[in-house]
Amino acid sequence: MEEFEKHFKRHLYEKDHWDNAIAKFRETEKKFFNKTNTPIVERIRNVAFPQTGKHSKVLPYTHVLDLAEDGYIKPHVDSVRFCGDRVAVLSLLSSSVARFRLDKDREVAADVCIPRLSLYVMKGISRYDFAHEILKNEESYFDGEHIQKGRRISVIRRNEP
Repeated sequence: MEEFEKHFKRHLYEKDHWDNAIAKFRETEKKFFNKTNTPIVERIRNVAFPQTGKHSKVLPYTHVLDLAEDGYIKPHVDSVRFCGDRVAVLSLLSSSVARFRLDKDREVAADVCIPRLSLYVMKGISRYDFAHEILKNEESYFDGEHIQKGRRISVIRRNEP
């Protein structure tokens, strides 16, 4: 967090993202990390992406997204123009609830609790056929329990299109 705070403390939270998918956020992209964080970012790569083959080419920049406590991510399907078939997300600071909704039949949905300090990987049908979102705090329930999302930092690795 120390490495990210140096950047984020100089920026205000933005209200709207360029593609209208995120509210109340700050973001940056990093190609290089400090000595402490480099092995963590490489471990994400090694766990989430194959070592060889067409899916193995990971984008050189890692996306770091700072979502405010009252921020949220609106339902969307990631653009295939900017990344390939895999997205790996390390969630820091706060648990949250993600909703995956089948794009062709919005009645088919699943809520998933994303614990703080967890890694999840979207690939295959979860990547291309489901819209995904991080719920607003007032909607953030999992198994009947309210999951109060605090500030959420996500470290996101993607492979090449």
